[in-house]
Amino acid sequence: MKWPNVWGFVRRNLLTTLTILGVVVGIALGLGLRAVPAEGESWDPRNVAYINYVGDLFLRTLKALILPLIVSSLIAAVGSLDLSLSKKIGGRAVLYYLATTVLAVILGIVLVITIKPGSNSDEVEEEGTGGSGVGRNVTTVDTLLDLVRNMFPPNLVQSCIQQYQTVLTPPASNPTETDIYKWTINGVYADGMNILGLVVASIVFGVALGATKQENALVLKFFQQLSHIVMKVTGWVIWLSPVGVTFLIAAKLLEIEDLGDMFGKLGLYFAVVAGGILFHGFVVLSLLFFLFTRRNPVRFIANMGQALATAFGTSSSSASLPVTMQCLEDKNGIDPRVSRFVLPIGATINMDGTALYEAVAAIFIAQLRGLSLSFGNVLAISITATAASIGAAGIPQAGLVTLVMVLDTVGLPAEDVSLIIAVDWLLDRFRTLVNVLGDSFGAAIVYHYSKAELEATKSDTEGGTTTELSDSDPELVYHTDTIRANDERIIDKNSRL
Repeated sequence: MKWPNVWGFVRRNLLTTLTILGVVVGIALGLGLRAVPAEGESWDPRNVAYINYVGDLFLRTLKALILPLIVSSLIAAVGSLDLSLSKKIGGRAVLYYLATTVLAVILGIVLVITIKPGSNSDEVEEEGTGGSGVGRNVTTVDTLLDLVRNMFPPNLVQSCIQQYQTVLTPPASNPTETDIYKWTINGVYADGMNILGLVVASIVFGVALGATKQENALVLKFFQQLSHIVMKVTGWVIWLSPVGVTFLIAAKLLEIEDLGDMFGKLGLYFAVVAGGILFHGFVVLSLLFFLFTRRNPVRFIANMGQALATAFGTSSSSASLPVTMQCLEDKNGIDPRVSRFVLPIGATINMDGTALYEAVAAIFIAQLRGLSLSFGNVLAISITATAASIGAAGIPQAGLVTLVMVLDTVGLPAEDVSLIIAVDWLLDRFRTLVNVLGDSFGAAIVYHYSKAELEATKSDTEGGTTTELSDSDPELVYHTDTIRANDERIIDKNSRL
């Protein structure tokens, strides 16, 4: 290979190369810094926070782009499509996402039942409590109802910072009541963006805008330009990802007290989950992509390298959304009308990695406890894991919260989440990577089957079919008034002559 070709390849993939290098350097830096304190000592939390500071700034910047990106891109994408076409694209996306999520759950259950990582092993010592929200008393029904409630927020401004959660408290008449289904039902608004509600509201607004496209062409143009501006800012932020990812991973490695002990106790469980997630993403989904599109999945994945590296580093599919859009549109040639419509939906409901992880984790914990699961229990876990993954937020370790819902299905206490918390931080990165890859494959498959309809819409637009102005269009009124005024001035001038 000639040097100019090598240099050209490096320049085209510079950002991806730097981000992958950032992951490697972050691991090396974290392992190297662990050796700095004396034997038996660990890093002080304050010093870890200093190491994490740069990565935290990068993550905060990415999260700041989520709200304007989702709202502007969804409204612009849906509003610019024909109503019948947007229904077809949305239907295809949801069908694909649900199908792949079910496949992921089935794969996870087959692996964990076949390999049995939790059987005939010593009981795993508890490593501490889970993340925020893990100890919240909740039932499966309440979680599902909250999912639907958050699709219809009463206040869109509030949805930008809070989402609704059902809270169960013991009844005042019987504080010792153990049956959680008899507890008093209350509701609170917890901190955290209600992405699902914003997605639904943006789609509805986009559909309304598409139905009144002729009368509101200027409004559609505003959201299209806003989307372009946000993507420009996103491009600037993305160049910070190599540095941000380095410090995020290094700080996370410093937080673990004993890496050897952690992987020694949960090694087989980790191997089953990580292997299943990666097999689903790089084999099952790649095979589906090839069968549906007849395109090379290896090249497609290589073009998504920057997004996958960012997903692994940030552990957030929502935070990776801007990078995913850019890779799909610039490197894989996906129509922005599809990517900006499908990807926000996928980042909200498509959680293949999370679904597989929750199914495996629930059965693994049951195996540790010596609980024999019937076919009905396994089926219930399958359904609940699928539903829970749809409701999981696209933020780091959100799967821990929804795992409580799956554990409730087989009668296991929420505290059992602490049995797997030690390796969850790393598994969370693998499942986020596969979630983002699944979103990308889904957008590409939907685009493949919508290509002819999109071209027809584009041809109609270029031919003037969809750009005809009605009598009430503001631009037509403006030009008509201008012509009329010019005619009156000419007539007045001729009369004076």
